Amino acid sequence: MEFLVRKAMKQHKDAFTQLIDAHMQTMYKTAYSMLGNDQDVADAIQETILTCWEKISRLEEPKYFKTWMTRILINKCNDILRAKQKVVLVETLPEIPAPDLGFSNLEWNEIMKVLTPKEQVVVNLYYSEGFKTTEIAAMLDITETAVRNRLARSRDKLATKYYPEIEREQAK
Repeated sequence: MEFLVRKAMKQHKDAFTQLIDAHMQTMYKTAYSMLGNDQDVADAIQETILTCWEKISRLEEPKYFKTWMTRILINKCNDILRAKQKVVLVETLPEIPAPDLGFSNLEWNEIMKVLTPKEQVVVNLYYSEGFKTTEIAAMLDITETAVRNRLARSRDKLATKYYPEIEREQAK
């Protein structure tokens, strides 16, 4: 993977395309856990790809490409969330949901609804994407303790929601 990053850093388009293709699912899951709808996710990913292409030559360590790209994506998602807070809707039109033809993430998305958006991002980055708590802390610009606390709180919420009998056994 580092070989592709080094080629992409020299503005090799095919290498960059391969890198993006390899990380597309990671970007989608991360953005979806923050934004919750496919239109905003597509915007965030598109802006992330453009920014990565424009600034990849500034990447200092090729082995940290995925972390660097994910940090850019998180920033783009935060920009979209901030922009949405400023928008005042005059008239709301009913949104017609598009059918999701990929049911593989259906259970995961249902489980994630129990968690707050901040917890969802941390859980997704840790469990789905395999980042370490130190990497997540750097990406989200929070302390490693905050990451560990969010993970612990998320585990507790999920255990309470999906395994309530455990709580009763522990109370005895």
